[in-house]
Amino acid sequence: MPDDRPRPAARPGAPNRTLESPLSATWRPAVRERAILVGVGPGVVEEDLDELAALADSAGADPVARLVQSRSEPDPATFVGKGKLEDLHATVHSNGAEAVILDHELTPGQLRSLEERLGVKVIDRTALILDIFALHARSREGKAQVELAQLNYLLPRLRGWGEAMSRLGGGIGTRGPGETKLEVDRQHINRRLAKLRRDLRSLARTRDTKRSRRQDSGVPQVAIAGYTNAGKSTLMNRMTGADVLVADQLFATLDPTTRKLRLPRGRRATVTDTVGFVSKLPHDLVEAFRSTLEEATLAELIVHVADAASPDLDAQIDAVRRVLGEIGAGEIPEVLALNKIDLLPGSERARLARRFPGSAPVSALTGEGIEGLLETVETALPRPPVEVTLLVPYGREDLTARLYRDAEVLSTEVDGDGTIVTARVGLRELAAVREFIRSKRPG
Repeated sequence: MPDDRPRPAARPGAPNRTLESPLSATWRPAVRERAILVGVGPGVVEEDLDELAALADSAGADPVARLVQSRSEPDPATFVGKGKLEDLHATVHSNGAEAVILDHELTPGQLRSLEERLGVKVIDRTALILDIFALHARSREGKAQVELAQLNYLLPRLRGWGEAMSRLGGGIGTRGPGETKLEVDRQHINRRLAKLRRDLRSLARTRDTKRSRRQDSGVPQVAIAGYTNAGKSTLMNRMTGADVLVADQLFATLDPTTRKLRLPRGRRATVTDTVGFVSKLPHDLVEAFRSTLEEATLAELIVHVADAASPDLDAQIDAVRRVLGEIGAGEIPEVLALNKIDLLPGSERARLARRFPGSAPVSALTGEGIEGLLETVETALPRPPVEVTLLVPYGREDLTARLYRDAEVLSTEVDGDGTIVTARVGLRELAAVREFIRSKRPG
């Protein structure tokens, strides 16, 4: 049943242009925390925190102020300088903020120092992204992957005074300092990490089995990748008629979904929607989601979805390609789909076409350009390795239909004994039509 509860207003300057799935409404916390956004770096300006603001919004925070400090290196103790720390303290308390969110990963010491001096919760970029992932995880594998990343992040940041002893008392075996609560926590986390890794290895074997079946079928595999909230899930729904969950939030899709796709000339493919990328994606998250990200590494083609209306288009494209390179998918052929062109005037569309030759302009929301994208995908897919000429006798039209479905038919000609078909086929199809071959040549 659809959720009819009122939804919070969209972010200023970012009207909701997404046909959302009903489940997405349940992700928006009813009570939102007031937060101050902080950025530190050479030449940093408030606009550089736009992405952090979107992440904070997805996590349920309400950014009420931004504070930036231009400096070459962060302060080793408090990350921000002494004077800026006083400004931050005043900003926090004048705005009644409940949290401070920094656009960087902090050391355990920096986190502790800032919380002690500011008197409010301090969250770094990594913890914020992990929190969003935890909010959106639905499958068993997704939840395990998120928990693994969170515990890897938490382990070096455990805090304790070393005074809470779990074995204090009298008699043999209790003399000495005993075992601190902090050490017990570490041991518990390490045991939990070991179990999560075992569970994920088991789930990965199941995923590998399903993946192997798709590979053995001979049907080419396409992976949809892109910056988070670029419209990947909406585009997949438009291309395949799937029902992948869609939300106007960052990292809405964590669990990869695979659907069948029929291309314009009849060829079939499978399409997998993958987790979104973002700049400065936490290393622990990449490691935890490696089995999920492998869907992209084993594809024969990547449809790279980019938000054509974003002012940070180039940086987002570079961030996605950098992560693809890190996971071993950098050499896979790519089709760049410039999404959300319905938001652009004609002059801007023409400029993008010149900047990104060979790209496919589309609007997943309206359907504009989808046929052109499918044709580009079909052209870019690797061609079957063997070219054959067959004589398919009358009454065996099922073979012709199979060739149109699973191979690349180059030409057909009616003959007195049947239909002469010239096609490029894979090894699986080659075995099925071997007895009807008149001629054959590789590649």
